[in-house]
Amino acid sequence: MPETYIQQLFAERIGGAGYGKGTAIYKFEKIKRAKAAAREAHPGVELLDLGVGEPDEMAFPEVVDALAAEARRPENRGYADNGDGVLKQAAARYMRDVCGVEIDPGSEVIHSIGSKAALSILPACFINPGDVALMTSPGYPVFGTHARYYGGDVYNIPLREENGFLPDLGSVPADVLKRAKTLVLNYPNNPTGASATPEFFASVVEFAKRHGIVVIHDFAYAALVFEGRPLSFLSVPGAKEVGVELHSASKNFNMTGWRCGFVAGNPKVVQAYGDVKDNSDSGQFLAIQHAVAHAFDHPEITRAIAAKYSRRMDVLVPALRRMGFSANKPKGSFFVYVRAPKAAIRGGERVAFPAAEDFSQFLIREKCISTVPWDDAGAYIRWSVTFQAAGEGEERRVIDEVVRRLSDLRLEF
Repeated sequence: MPETYIQQLFAERIGGAGYGKGTAIYKFEKIKRAKAAAREAHPGVELLDLGVGEPDEMAFPEVVDALAAEARRPENRGYADNGDGVLKQAAARYMRDVCGVEIDPGSEVIHSIGSKAALSILPACFINPGDVALMTSPGYPVFGTHARYYGGDVYNIPLREENGFLPDLGSVPADVLKRAKTLVLNYPNNPTGASATPEFFASVVEFAKRHGIVVIHDFAYAALVFEGRPLSFLSVPGAKEVGVELHSASKNFNMTGWRCGFVAGNPKVVQAYGDVKDNSDSGQFLAIQHAVAHAFDHPEITRAIAAKYSRRMDVLVPALRRMGFSANKPKGSFFVYVRAPKAAIRGGERVAFPAAEDFSQFLIREKCISTVPWDDAGAYIRWSVTFQAAGEGEERRVIDEVVRRLSDLRLEF
């Protein structure tokens, strides 16, 4: 199609007149293309996908049944707007019973159409041109993308292994702090699998109060923990004074496509989020909200899912160690984050990997094994235990096959 005047009208926030002309390929698009090429080049070889970042199974049957029943109710057919009380009440019970946090369902919680939608709406509540959003690197970029849309700047705090993949808040320059409005955190963390501590969250509250910053804690992997109670940011004294927490059914209940969760915490932030949301969407279908409420009222579902991931971790982590990776079982999430090798020796050939992405592409191309690379703060590879496998025997087979395929390599770190 020939270029028309429309090309000159695109907003600068998405590239202006150059929109669509760039040649850079997004990391996950590269992975997608490499997997397609590997399948074509090796038609008889199973592609082992240990990079996928979403649950490998459907929502539990009882939740699907709840959706079906709620979808038949005529009173649920209309606009949901900012929701009714069903999910709010369930969220309050979940926060109390699972996280040990008391919230007011009337003023301190509101539904979201998934955490991604919440992270795209919240910048509108706080970011003016010139304001700074503090983010982590690596990290989920959506809040920062929208902060830039509003004329804000993003300052990325690196997550380093020597600091337990927690951000060093003291490293933020004073001139940045003067303009900082928000801090986005995510623990258990994607992609590192790291977990926060009460002491760290307490330091976050103190930091936020001292510098006048709103904290947004993306608790997407909330109850996917392998021991003890989930650590909610809101469980730390003073947390509700400085921010909110985002909860999601996606990872915790195998409900990624359902797009539903909630925002809880500071009532003024919740109100602002609701006001902007009211001008952004018409709410998630009430039948979905009510089915999600059913899920939050049954935390044993998440405990069963977490037990499966923990079992898989107990097989994957030792396997990675045998291959030379410095792997440790995380306390939560479904990710194992390890340093990428600098090279691989195969026979008399040495293949160098200048970046984690080079190693990841090599694994797909040469071994039909998919992982996700991260080069944001050092060269790392993210393995996920959400690979397709029906039962413990199949889980072990997949991981044993990964080891077998890499057995002809000597990895240099």
